[in-house]
Amino acid sequence: QVQLVESGGGLVQAGGSLRLSCAASGSISGINVMGWYRQAPGKQRELVARIDTGGGTVYRDSVKGRFTISRDNARNTVYLQMNSLKPEDTAVYYCYVQKYGIDNWGKGTLVTVSS
Repeated sequence: QVQLVESGGGLVQAGGSLRLSCAASGSISGINVMGWYRQAPGKQRELVARIDTGGGTVYRDSVKGRFTISRDNARNTVYLQMNSLKPEDTAVYYCYVQKYGIDNWGKGTLVTVSS
C-alpha cells in the first residue's frame, strides 16, 4: 500500500503562484510515474502533469510554460510549481503515483484562484 500526502493548496489571486508537494510512503518500491491530476466542479478529472523515473515529463497544453513538475526520488516526493495562475486553474489537485501499472491516489488539495 502506498500512502500519499499532499500539501500546498490554498487561495491565491490570478497571476500568483503556488507550490504543491506530495510525499509517498509505505510500499514505495516499484513506483515509476508520479504526477498530478485535477478536477474542477462539474468536470472530469484531467491530467495536469506527470514525470517518470528518468525525468521525462508530460504536461497538458493549458499549463505548459506556467507549471513545472519535479520529483525528489530520495524523498519520494513530487512537486508542482504553479505560476501565472488563472481562475480556470481552480480545482482539487490530486497526486498520483503509478506502481506496476496501478495508480495510487492522494486525497486531494484544493487550489482556488480568484480573479
